[in-house]
Amino acid sequence: MTPATMERAPAAARPYHAIAKFGLPLFIIAIAVVTGLREPHFWSIANAQNLARQFAPLQIVVIGQLFALLSGGLDLSVASVMACSGVVGVLAVPYLGLCGALGVMILIGLLFGLANGALIVGFSVSPFIVTLGMLSVAKGLSLLFTGGLPLYTVPDSLVDAVGFGALLGIPISSLIAFGAMLAWAFILRNTVFGRHVYAVGSNAVAARNSGVRVGRVLLTVYAISGATSGLAAIIMTAWVSAAQPLAGEGMELQSIAAVVVGGVALAGGSGNMLQAFYGVLVLSLLSNALNMAGVSSFLQVLVVGVVILLAVIVDRLRTRTAA
Repeated sequence: MTPATMERAPAAARPYHAIAKFGLPLFIIAIAVVTGLREPHFWSIANAQNLARQFAPLQIVVIGQLFALLSGGLDLSVASVMACSGVVGVLAVPYLGLCGALGVMILIGLLFGLANGALIVGFSVSPFIVTLGMLSVAKGLSLLFTGGLPLYTVPDSLVDAVGFGALLGIPISSLIAFGAMLAWAFILRNTVFGRHVYAVGSNAVAARNSGVRVGRVLLTVYAISGATSGLAAIIMTAWVSAAQPLAGEGMELQSIAAVVVGGVALAGGSGNMLQAFYGVLVLSLLSNALNMAGVSSFLQVLVVGVVILLAVIVDRLRTRTAA
C-alpha cells in the first residue's frame, strides 16, 4: 500500500495498516528481549551462529514457497524434494565428485519442480493435489534409494565448509541463504517475470487477457520452488553431516506458515521477500526460545499450529480491510 493510498484509506483502517507494517518487527524484538532476559545465553555469539545455521534450510525453501503462494498456489513437496535431492546427490559423489554432486542436488530439485509445474499447467490440476502427490513420490524414492537409513558418506570438505564454516563469524550456510533471498527478491521486484507472478496470483484470467503467458509463469514458479529445495538440500546435508530420507519432515508446513506469518496473502498476488524472512525469523526465534525454556517438542508443534491459525485469521482480516 502506497502513502497516497494510506491517505485515502478510511480512518478506522489506518491503525490496522500501522500494525501490519510494524507489528511483526516489534514482535520479533519482543521475543528476543524476553528470551534474552530469561536466558542470557540467548545473546551469545555461539547461539546466534547456531540459530542462523538451523533456519538456513528453511530460509531457502521459503523462497520457492513464496513464489508459489504469490502465483496463487502452494508447494507441499518442498521438504520431500529437498530430502530426495540430498540423497541422490550423496549417492552421486563417488561418480561425479563433490562439485558434480552439488549440481545434481539442484538439478533433481529443478526436475521435481518442472514436473509439478507441467502437471499443474498441462492438466489444470490444483497445485495442492499435484504437490501433495509429488510429496509422496519424492519421499518414496528417498526411502527406496536408502532403505530408510541415513547416508553418512557426506564429504568432510562439504561439512566443514558449508555445514560449520564461517566467514567473519557469519556461518557460510547463512550467507548462502541470504544471498539466495536477495537475488530472488531482486528478480521478483525488478523484472517483468516478477510482475507477471503478481499478476497471475491476483487474477490469472485478467493476466492471460493482458497477454501474460500464465502457463509459462506457473511452470517457472514451480521450477524455482524445486531448484531452491535442491539448494536447501546442500545446506541441510552439510549441516547434519548426512543425507536423510526424511530430512526436513514438516518443513513444507513450516514454510507455508513462515510466508503467511510474514504477511503474504494466502490468495496470492500480494507480499514480498522481506515479509517471508520476517516469518522465518518469527518461527525460528520461537523454536529457539522454547528450546531454551525446556519446553517439550510436542508442545512446540502445538505452538506452531496456533501461530499458523492466527496467521490465517490475520490474513483474512487484512483481506477484508483492504476490500
